Amino acid sequence: QVQLVESGGGLVQAGGSLRVSCVASGRPSSRYILGWFRQSPGKEREFVAIINRNGGLTSYADSVKGRFTVSRDNAKNTVYLQMNSLKPEDTAVYHCAASERIVYNPNPATDYYNYWGQGTQVTVSS
Repeated sequence: QVQLVESGGGLVQAGGSLRVSCVASGRPSSRYILGWFRQSPGKEREFVAIINRNGGLTSYADSVKGRFTVSRDNAKNTVYLQMNSLKPEDTAVYHCAASERIVYNPNPATDYYNYWGQGTQVTVSS
């Protein structure tokens, strides 16, 4: 079993940048497809980005495409989400998730994932 811990959230002004990280422990992160989701109060958890095991394939929600970049460093068991040109509507708790699935899915539902982190709050002020 793997444990996921996110960090790096905070308060940033609109137009600014922030990088959130997620460290995996218990098992090597290279075993998993990793994704980022976000959730705002009163809304369902929303897909943000996904990256395959070796980092060669990535996919993004239309709402963040061109502004966010997902990457991973398997030597550090860490996945990152670089967020640029942030907007107030990006305000949410950001969760990372790990999937044991064999086949990479560029836009999976939440049940594609086996493990979830507790999340880190990102707040974008206008």
